[in-house]
Amino acid sequence: MSDLPRILIVGAAGQVGRELQRSFGDAGEIICHDLDTVDLADPVQIRAMVRGAAPHIILNAAAYTAVDRAESEPEAAMAVNSTAPRVLAEEARHCNALLVHYSTDYVFDGTKLGPWIESDKPNPLNVYGASKLAGEEAVQQVGGRYLIFRTSWVYGPHGRNFLLTMLRLAREREELSIVDDQFGAPTSSIELADATRAIVNGVLEGRVGSTENWAGLYHMTCSGSTSWCGFASAIFSRAGGLLHGKVPAIKPVLSSEYITPASRPQNSVLSNEKLYARFGAKLASWEAALDAVILRLTAETPVSEL
Repeated sequence: MSDLPRILIVGAAGQVGRELQRSFGDAGEIICHDLDTVDLADPVQIRAMVRGAAPHIILNAAAYTAVDRAESEPEAAMAVNSTAPRVLAEEARHCNALLVHYSTDYVFDGTKLGPWIESDKPNPLNVYGASKLAGEEAVQQVGGRYLIFRTSWVYGPHGRNFLLTMLRLAREREELSIVDDQFGAPTSSIELADATRAIVNGVLEGRVGSTENWAGLYHMTCSGSTSWCGFASAIFSRAGGLLHGKVPAIKPVLSSEYITPASRPQNSVLSNEKLYARFGAKLASWEAALDAVILRLTAETPVSEL
């Protein structure tokens, strides 16, 4: 019988979940669940999933991430982003499992001039952000062995994200209007998963102290920052090979010119100082992380499938 831990990945088919499967692939027995196997709006199914897996580690990469649609579906967003994390936290505490849960920069209103730190007061501008904040608070209220990682502008080689949308639109349009007055740190699913693995290793090996010392909320993003327009420009400057040289013109626009159902924070850059101080973890710059994702796409994915 193996001494390796059982690792339950919730939201395993999503962009972060797929990278967690890769990064934790040799760490233990991987048990994957997603929407096709469990209804995350149903606490009964969630409890049955966890008790059936009897995990040592729960990695919750599941979330309702349709920011604009959440404005008209607040109950659905709250069920997946708040109620489900609470149930997972309760079950994790019941079986003394380590719970890793991901949250978002959108818990902040964007009015701060510098990077946000963990102790800054949240004030979400939209339903999605409010539901993710409620999830953070639920996990913290339950307590136990948990890690909450707030991240931002997540993208990667799989799933639905800004990078893959830009690559698709580049093949369809000659010019793209991109918001240039919202700032954040694009963070790849690859970097997120690998940093999570390194930190979890440290916790399990006892290198970061007792639960009371490491449990809590941390910001986890790639370093540096840019605007959505800057991110798009960086994508196209690196992805010419994927697009056979067909790079669209980019027109910078203000948020006020690009109206969406959900408001977005103007500045959602997160400080990672606490993460580094506690775990010694430092993610790559957003530019280096983007290079790595483009390289992966170039090696693995036909352009027709992007």
